[in-house]
Amino acid sequence: MEPVPSLWQATAPAFTGGQAGGVEGRYDVAVIGGGFTGLSAALALARSGARVALLEAGAVIGAASGRNGGQCNSGTAHDFGALASAHGVDKARRWYLAHCDAVDTVERLAREEGIDCDFRRAGRAKLAAKPEHFTKIEAAYKLLSSEVDPNVSLVDPDGLAQEIRADGFYGALIQHTSAQLHVGRFGVGLAHAAARAGAHIWEQAPVTGIKREGAAYRVETSRGAVSASQVLVATGGASPQAPFGWFRRRIVTVGSFAIATAPIDAALVDHLFPGRRNYVTSRIIGNYFRLTADNRLVFGGRARFALSNPASDLKGADILEKAMTRLFPDLAGTQIDHRWGGAIDLTQDRLPRAGEHEGLYYAMGYSGHGVQMATHMGGQMAKVMGGDADANPFADLAWPAIPGHLGKPWFLPFVGAYYRVLDYFQ
Repeated sequence: MEPVPSLWQATAPAFTGGQAGGVEGRYDVAVIGGGFTGLSAALALARSGARVALLEAGAVIGAASGRNGGQCNSGTAHDFGALASAHGVDKARRWYLAHCDAVDTVERLAREEGIDCDFRRAGRAKLAAKPEHFTKIEAAYKLLSSEVDPNVSLVDPDGLAQEIRADGFYGALIQHTSAQLHVGRFGVGLAHAAARAGAHIWEQAPVTGIKREGAAYRVETSRGAVSASQVLVATGGASPQAPFGWFRRRIVTVGSFAIATAPIDAALVDHLFPGRRNYVTSRIIGNYFRLTADNRLVFGGRARFALSNPASDLKGADILEKAMTRLFPDLAGTQIDHRWGGAIDLTQDRLPRAGEHEGLYYAMGYSGHGVQMATHMGGQMAKVMGGDADANPFADLAWPAIPGHLGKPWFLPFVGAYYRVLDYFQ
């Protein structure tokens, strides 16, 4: 059963730059995966003069890159202080700034390629869901502003109505360089840009095998095979059928679910969302939401600890609609036009991974920050493959397998129960 398109996929133009014939030929680089990582890498590599083949199992932007919440946020998935304690201030700063650079990369590509994707520096508001969460947010603000990011501000509980009017929040941390965009139009525009630069893009060409043949690789698909001197694996949580077991043992793929309302009356939008930012809540199992250019509310979260499929997406949508109306009673009865699910590829420590394994280059595991980091790391890995090893900010991160994990996340319900308990007590 085919997944229901996301809002972004349903309202994006078609990609018309793909290859019609069988997969064949000799290339400098084979890129596996047609999401933001693969497309940005293909564009950068083709512009550098490389002959590039991009192989996508389904349609470009058909998976996580086109099925997210449309937020493009600065900063890591971690509290900066905790990251600095675990890895040192220098590394924490480097990784934080890489996430900020990634938002710049998305903006630059949209501008350079003339991609009409509603890119806007909206800023992100992290909303304190409990009074004690505001205390933590206040401490985070002081550390961020002094150590790494001058573009943050703190909103105390009394001033929150100037940003958002919702029940149950107690202040916010604003990261002003965060942005939002129409990820479907951006992704299709990126694919057309890569094709214009000379990359050959095959859709509906799942990779079934990779074999070393002398100094090159033979990359086999259901539609034929190519030979390439280098290979970039940009698949994220690859399907069980694909030959990427080493990566699957290091990534946990979890479902993330979203809904989009019909356009909301402008006066009500002005009342509820005067800041018109990206919003995330401070709970472990929290929500994220934002407005679109035509005043739809995109509201998402890990509504269920389950993988995305058509039945699961509908169950998740029901949970999200109830959560939305709890926060915003004025939206009760608002029509829901789109319901969808997607995937978040988590590493055990929620830091991205990029590098080389047994001759194969890779970048993945963005842990909920994929819109910006995937786009950025595709270009950075293109530089690495061209000889600039310093372009990879995550090069020195070890990546051990997750104990007991062979690819299918059988433990998701137990993780969900554990996080719900943490949310209750923290």
